[in-house]
Amino acid sequence: MKIDEMLGLRMASLLLNARTARTPGQVVAWFGAMQAQDLASGEWSFGVRCAGATQADIHQATVDRTILRTWPMRGTVHFVPPRDAKWMLNLTGVRALAGAQKRREFLGLTEGIVDRAVAVLEAALRGGTRLTRAECVAVLIDAGVHTASEHGYHLLWYASQIGCTCIGPQDGKDQTFVLLDEWVPDPRTPTRDAALAELATRYFQSHGPTTRQDFAGWTGLTAVDAKLGIELAGDSLTTVDVEGATMILSAALRDEALSLAAICGDAGELLILPGFDEYLLGFKDRSAMLTGDHMKRVIPGNNGVFMPTIVEAGRVIGIWKREIKKSRVDIRALPFEPFTGAQSEAFRRAGDTYAAYLQLDANYLS
Repeated sequence: MKIDEMLGLRMASLLLNARTARTPGQVVAWFGAMQAQDLASGEWSFGVRCAGATQADIHQATVDRTILRTWPMRGTVHFVPPRDAKWMLNLTGVRALAGAQKRREFLGLTEGIVDRAVAVLEAALRGGTRLTRAECVAVLIDAGVHTASEHGYHLLWYASQIGCTCIGPQDGKDQTFVLLDEWVPDPRTPTRDAALAELATRYFQSHGPTTRQDFAGWTGLTAVDAKLGIELAGDSLTTVDVEGATMILSAALRDEALSLAAICGDAGELLILPGFDEYLLGFKDRSAMLTGDHMKRVIPGNNGVFMPTIVEAGRVIGIWKREIKKSRVDIRALPFEPFTGAQSEAFRRAGDTYAAYLQLDANYLS
């Protein structure tokens, strides 16, 4: 298989080959977890995959508890299926917690302080209470956890990382927190082996063809556990040779033997993706989608902050910016090479879709 064909299959796995009438719950169940440290970016990751969905629909999915935000992997916020949050935290959150001990020592936080903070938050949120981040910090300070004024984020992260709390629906522009056990009273409880197999199956069905190293990087698992998860997934996964590199993908996708044209969707269409989409964040090796010369444009300062991307046939061809006004969204394309006339028209079609998702008018800036 050539790289272009691999990218075609990968775009199908990522649900980017066609925008169909999926629900946010169906999308996150397919992926297992979706990057969501930036809320607007995470919500558009659903919008670009769910035909006809609006930003309000994605927010409502959080209210309805069909999607949930927490810190399941690598100490980073993701959307996950609510019933899977607990086992994912138990499986992949261990290494993040181990690394947090040194961070606490640097911040001057003792085990006693963080345990006290968790107990205070648990008591304050008990009974279905939902508090904003600022309200959580105020509760901690009132209870004598005075370091919360300076290190509130770490304490709130820790409480969610151990499965006590999770992020609730937005209250306007404010993030809220709820008790995970109350918000999701019927969590799934697979065995560790079953959890590893499920995580591998979901990752490769939603990102393949790709490598074991990408899987380990995405989950934060050790190389040993990543390999074990793939082995436990059994016949649900298969391999393909991509110009000399062995890559793993869903056996179902491989067996479909779709043509490249069918996989990639409509020829000549562009995608405008959020900066933190699984399209790039789901891989350690991004060289097939993005050349090194353009990496600095997508990740300026190399600080982990990704710009929104313009994608054509599986490759990044530029970045884009937007500014939301009262009744419109200003959209600007910044292609790496000047657009052709057809690409300009395709970009406007993609921008119109994004504006409809926001329920605003689109205004294009040159």
